[in-house]
Formats: sequence, C-alpha cells, structure tokens
Amino acid sequence: MLRTLLATLLVLGAAPALAQPRPDADWPCAQRKVSTLGPGTVWTGPDPTQALAEWGSDTEAALLAQKIASRRLPLEEVDGLLDAFVGTLDPGQKQVRLTRVFAGVFEVLNGERDKVVAGIGRYARGQRLLAERIRDEAGRISEVKTAPDVPDTKELAELETRFTWDKRIFQERSQSLTYVCEVPTLLEQRLGAIARKIQERL
Repeated sequence: MLRTLLATLLVLGAAPALAQPRPDADWPCAQRKVSTLGPGTVWTGPDPTQALAEWGSDTEAALLAQKIASRRLPLEEVDGLLDAFVGTLDPGQKQVRLTRVFAGVFEVLNGERDKVVAGIGRYARGQRLLAERIRDEAGRISEVKTAPDVPDTKELAELETRFTWDKRIFQERSQSLTYVCEVPTLLEQRLGAIARKIQERL
C-alpha cells in the first residue's frame, strides 16, 4: 500500500500543474506566459492610440466591436457585419471608424484574456497547495502504518479517505487545466482573425 501511495505522488508530481519549473511558478501552462497583449501584436493598420481612447463614445462602432468580439458569434458572420457597417460610412470616415471598431474588439478580448490569465495563476496556486496537502497526508499515512504501536484503524481510514478524495480532486483539476490553458490562445486567435478582417476593409 505504501508503494502505491508513493507511486501516486510521483504521478501527481508529473501533472501539468506541477510541470517543469518555469520563470513564473504560478504559470502551469505549456504556452509561454504573456501577461497582456499590445495592439501591435495583431494590428498593422493605422495607429490605434486615439481610437483606443475614443471607441467607447462612438456608439455604432462600440456596439459592433462588442458584438463581433463575443465568442458566441461565429467568425464566419463577422464579415457580413463589417460589410454592413462599412456600407453606412462615408469614404472619409472609413479608416477612423474601422480603427475604432478594432480598438473596441481589442479592449474587449484583451480584457477577457487578462482575466483568464489571472485566473490560471490562482488555479495553479490552489493546485500547488493541494499537492502539498496530499504529500503531507501520504506521509502521515506512512507514519501511522509503520508506527511501533498498533495502528489506529479509525485514524488510518480517515486519512486514506481524505487522501483519496484530495487526489481525485487534484487529478480532475489537472485535466481541466489542459483546456483552460488553451483559452488565452483561442482569444488571441480570434482577435488576430478579426483584426485581419477589419484591415482588409480599410
């Protein structure tokens, strides 16, 4: 039984939440951590500095930005919405107002991404604390079993139940982490795709 416990801890130690040491101990993902994005990561159009300050006051641009930024909207539908918006613009307005649409999309998706990245850090800290507790529980089980006195069967049963439960929670969270770690990349990909669609219409 002790060998089984030790083997389990080795498996836990190899789980994603406790992977190879990285510069940020609270970043468990295989992807390199980028805390926040800059517009230049995805945008090669006009300087968006002014648009980032103004987009919220441009009602039509803001509504469109929020709509196409939403992951509930399939990317295939973005083209039609952009074309409809462009169709309402005077040629002299197009560059300024489409840049505002990009600014809005950028702020919405980058803000969502920032929250996800922060959440991953909290998640990883929780996993690390849980792993430490599991190791402590395994050590206590070993102590009880190897004590010179007759083991307290009730205490041992409680320890093993707690260990089994904590191990199960840890493993389930580790599996979920694989998906969670993909979310920032998915958001970056959506932002990049929408930026390209907007730039095509400038």
